[in-house]
Amino acid sequence: MADDKTIIADPGSSIFNPPKKSAACLVQYSGTNLGKRYVLDQKEMTLGRAPTVDIVVNEQSVSRTHAQCLLQGEEVYVSDLGSSNGTFINDKKLAGKQVLRDGDIIRIGNIVFKFFAQGNVENVFHDKIYRMATIDGGTNTFNKKYLLEAIESEFKFSRAYGRPLSLIYFDLDFFKKVNDTYGHGVGDGILRDTASLVKSVVRKDDIFCRYGGEEFVILLPSTDAKTAYELAERIRATFEQHRFEIQGHVIKQTLSMGVSQLNAKMNSTESFLEDADKKLYQSKQNGRNRVTI
Repeated sequence: MADDKTIIADPGSSIFNPPKKSAACLVQYSGTNLGKRYVLDQKEMTLGRAPTVDIVVNEQSVSRTHAQCLLQGEEVYVSDLGSSNGTFINDKKLAGKQVLRDGDIIRIGNIVFKFFAQGNVENVFHDKIYRMATIDGGTNTFNKKYLLEAIESEFKFSRAYGRPLSLIYFDLDFFKKVNDTYGHGVGDGILRDTASLVKSVVRKDDIFCRYGGEEFVILLPSTDAKTAYELAERIRATFEQHRFEIQGHVIKQTLSMGVSQLNAKMNSTESFLEDADKKLYQSKQNGRNRVTI
């Protein structure tokens, strides 16, 4: 996936073997990203609605720059940044700077977080739980459930604040033939390597998901169709030049891609996805290994 701010546990790691000292973190307890874990690993981390802050919360009750966490040694302090709706710690409105204690409940707007102090083993469990709920095990990308929730959230945010929103819908050309010729083990290897190859091209804030089978979607916040097309073309060209080496086989694999930007005629997330899917179909009809916008 794009380099999401959430820290995802190593798929091979055991939930019963946590690191000796885990970092302090916030775990979201309400809203679209319920269960999402944010590691507090920088001296200053801003929470808010603006796409440029460290912890982005796409919720209208949250100010663009709402609150800030300050890391000082092993302690974490939180302060409000003049937000419209205030910052609350254990239901008490924050005035000035306050140190967070393990288990504190932080509320910004309508969104609730729980604070886990450095060394609290329980926060590692949240990694595992979050991973099981949102990550596709075959490709280590976000899954369809996460994608649909993210599209819904970004759709509302785009409508409310006039921010562009685009997506890339793509699948692997003639993938059934790969499975039939080389077996599903090779096919699974290509899917895993596909995810790694796409991750090497997408940007930090892009949301990369497996939609199902050999179909993938990349959700692009704050991105217009022209920029989305340029990114899709870079991905397509990367695959055209790449050779997959799986179980002793060298395989060429191309992509067909559709690019869509949210517009006023799209009245639902379904119509947004359908538009990109139709353009993907046009790419296939026109010879595959191409991007249609």
